[in-house]
Amino acid sequence: MPSSSGAATSRLLVNYQEPYRSQILDYLFKPNFGASLHILKVEIGGDGQSTDGTEPSHMHYENDENYFRGYEWWLMKEAKRRNPKIKLIGLPWTFPGWIGKGENWPYDYPDVTAYYIVSWILGAKQYHDLDIDYIGIWNERAFSSKYIKVLRHSLDRLGLRNIGIIAADGDWNVSKEMIVDPYLNDAIEVVGAHYPGTKTVKNALLTEKKLWSSEDYSTFNDEVGAGCWARILNQNYVNGNMTSTIAWNLVASYYEELPFGRCGLMTAQEPWSGHYKVEAPIWITAHTTQFTQPGWSYLKVDGHLEGGGSFVALTDGLGNLTIIIETMVWRGRFSIDLDVDEVYTLTTLKTGQKCVYEEPPPPQPFPSNYKDDFNIRNPPFSEAPNFADQTGVFEYFVNASDPGDHVFTLRQVVVQRPVTWVSDADQTISIIGNFRWVNMTVTCDIYIEKQRDGGVFIAGRVDNGGIYVRRTKGVFFWVFADGTYRVTRDLAGEEILMKGLSGVRDNAWHTLTLNIQGNSASGLLNGYPLWENVTVSKPRNGWAALGTRSFEFAQFDNFHVEAS
Repeated sequence: MPSSSGAATSRLLVNYQEPYRSQILDYLFKPNFGASLHILKVEIGGDGQSTDGTEPSHMHYENDENYFRGYEWWLMKEAKRRNPKIKLIGLPWTFPGWIGKGENWPYDYPDVTAYYIVSWILGAKQYHDLDIDYIGIWNERAFSSKYIKVLRHSLDRLGLRNIGIIAADGDWNVSKEMIVDPYLNDAIEVVGAHYPGTKTVKNALLTEKKLWSSEDYSTFNDEVGAGCWARILNQNYVNGNMTSTIAWNLVASYYEELPFGRCGLMTAQEPWSGHYKVEAPIWITAHTTQFTQPGWSYLKVDGHLEGGGSFVALTDGLGNLTIIIETMVWRGRFSIDLDVDEVYTLTTLKTGQKCVYEEPPPPQPFPSNYKDDFNIRNPPFSEAPNFADQTGVFEYFVNASDPGDHVFTLRQVVVQRPVTWVSDADQTISIIGNFRWVNMTVTCDIYIEKQRDGGVFIAGRVDNGGIYVRRTKGVFFWVFADGTYRVTRDLAGEEILMKGLSGVRDNAWHTLTLNIQGNSASGLLNGYPLWENVTVSKPRNGWAALGTRSFEFAQFDNFHVEAS
């Protein structure tokens, strides 16, 4: 019924122009319109790679708090504006490095981690008037019973007793500890498992808590994926007694060639054209969400159909009844004739409807000539449009000490490796453009802030990102604070194609140009040739990108790519 926008999957949505952006949001959240979602689960950004990119933290550093970074605040407000009753969940995938105090682990200092999470909850209320309903522990990673109890205590002490803890967003193992630890059991409101295959376990039932499939679906959003979604929406309850199922992900608003492309309830990955597509999973969702509400109860009936398929029945206790039938099987009969591969909803409600806006604009590739000078005084979002950070976080920055040419820049701001969820790169990188680009000229002004061993790059034909960012290949043009340069075939900087002296230094602006045509690449520094005729055979195509040698401050300005 609900949906999750975590893992950097809503990145491109915010850049849509009106009216298309509002139309997409209506299809997702507006009651009795499209998916009419009951729950929205967002990532509590932790500056680390969470599947399709990084989401910025509200506390990059220990003494830093900012509740206007990223797009999740905006998304929650838009959801609430359309449906004030929607439930909100926050869940971290990664944590800023200071949480682990040098260890890749968030539980050594449970008070610190709880303080960080509670700050996010308080910031949601103070700055956005958002009431968070549920909070998670650590997405699909180990849980700590001690931390869960510390978090519950921290919430209670601040009068936030109404916020429920969901644990542990992985397998069902937390339930084994809950049944022998009454304090842990009291601390947790919902036992949530991911991709349970419609089955629960005995221990989870013994907790007598609400059981949720707190992440599920994760399927390509065609008709086949929609059928899969219909089946689990019903059978998670019929087979596993789970009363809520959360789809990952909400909307496919990330470059399609990143991992799990188009695994959203609908597709909105072209803000430059305005094109989006309302996919079948939206209407499968509506079969449940438009005819039930949070607070409705499942009736205890055996919901298996003889020939396969399933049905569930829900009531509001006030005389309304809804029955949802799915026949994702070859044959099946009921007291009504059921066609194969269909979803039916029988209900006493009179409110459901399949609403449509007129067709959005046709699809277009990313513009082949694209510029951004980052000159925006009060940006609506902290990130520049279309840049998709894959390690590190790149934010608009006001360079107050600059005499004038570079007051407004893009700055990489993560200076300590985060507590990671997957294997983030050792370098930072943000990608942009069209994955199919072959020939391109990338130009950017760069400013190395880290003395001695600082460094930055611009790149083309970048072939990877998301959870696979460490293995990214492409053509990378690096300059370093020690006055050297390199050309490499990989983000790791190990496959060196060319190296030499550049004269670049830190704390000064320089202009890099990377030109890739066919099997040959060349590089310019401040408009003058620095290296040329370097042979590049693979990858044959990919995105443009920029980034830094390590987790270090650096600035970028006047980005320009011309490609074909």
